[in-house]
Amino acid sequence: MIKTSPIKTIHVGILGLGTVGSGVYQILKSHAKSIEEKSGLRFFIKKVCVKNPAKKRRPRVPRGILTRRPSDLWKDPAIDIVVELIGGIHPAKETILEAFRHGKHVVTANKALLAEEGRILFQEAAAHHKKLGLEASVCGGIPIIKSLTEGLASNRISHFLGIVNGTCNYILSAMSDRPYAFGEALKEAQGRGYAESNPALDIDGVDSAHKLAVLARLAFGAEFPFRSIHVEGIRGLKALDVAYARELGYVIKLLAIGKRLRNGLELRVHPTMLPLDHPLSNVRGVYNAVFVHADQAGDLLFYGRGAGMFPTASAVVSDIIDIAKKISQDADVEPPAFSWVSRQKVLPIGNVVSQYYLRFQVADKPGVLGRIAQSLGKHGISILSVHQKEPLSTRSVPVIILTYEAQEKNLKSALSEINKARDVREKTVVMRVER
Repeated sequence: MIKTSPIKTIHVGILGLGTVGSGVYQILKSHAKSIEEKSGLRFFIKKVCVKNPAKKRRPRVPRGILTRRPSDLWKDPAIDIVVELIGGIHPAKETILEAFRHGKHVVTANKALLAEEGRILFQEAAAHHKKLGLEASVCGGIPIIKSLTEGLASNRISHFLGIVNGTCNYILSAMSDRPYAFGEALKEAQGRGYAESNPALDIDGVDSAHKLAVLARLAFGAEFPFRSIHVEGIRGLKALDVAYARELGYVIKLLAIGKRLRNGLELRVHPTMLPLDHPLSNVRGVYNAVFVHADQAGDLLFYGRGAGMFPTASAVVSDIIDIAKKISQDADVEPPAFSWVSRQKVLPIGNVVSQYYLRFQVADKPGVLGRIAQSLGKHGISILSVHQKEPLSTRSVPVIILTYEAQEKNLKSALSEINKARDVREKTVVMRVER
């Protein structure tokens, strides 16, 4: 007769019952039997911390487990794992630190906190031999964190490109497909629930930068100040440039780019032109994807829903189960993912070498293009191709130039000179090209 081990119960405390918190609660309840069969573990939600315990909720939560005091989670000796899902820096940071100090493991989806305060969180986790699960912090249900830290642990990753913000990807897809102006695409995204009423964190690139910081630390074993990441959003993007890019065989995506070079790291977020045959070019709508190059595994594409209640909650529950298995086996928790990183230099954006798309609005008269080409050449910028478009008005004509690779600071010097010319009607539009 085969002996079966008794089912171990793991007690969980949830901080925050918003979109993701509600999803975690529902999965742990509705999939309890399936989780128990697969993991040999039973999960009991001991406490849930919310701002207003009296608020009516779906799913319905027993009033007896609701509290408005985060300290009730870390002070409860029965709770094994604290799940932080309130977002922001404070009081999330203090809650996580207290949880470690009171002997709790922690799971979080808080990319802003990890990006800006990750070092102290992982130092504290290591000091108390506790685990900080963060799979849900980047790309929702896509298992990119485990892939970088476990599946690709034997690889040296040279670079990655990520579409890590569904709001921006939806807007850019709409601008390419309809075509819409930026404001129209944003309004549609808000109407469908894909963009917040105040979408600044998304459209200004900050959310993508937070996720880039987490990915870069894991992919490159690097520690760096969050402010060293170069960040540009999509707020000023014109439908005209989206259309011209398509005509030239490109699509525009907001990319989180991480590259490991001999003299440092490139970490940047900005709208980027990709060839239509690039694996990321067909990632549409609210979907996310990360393209990774590893020295042993080669090129890899991770794709899926990057946000939403259940994709993100699924990643949270995955971390809960992983930690619970260690608890049930009385096994040592492996060193936290950021505990081995080293300080590395992030290159200034002026040092970046890239190809460029340039749109000039110039007077429609002889000699203008020649003077632009002369200024570019003087600063070491070689021209790949030139395209003159139909005039947009009687005052100016669009001229599109694609360059060969050039150093950004040289391009900026050239454009500073060109934009002062009397025949240049508007500030030059610049976009980086990744191949």
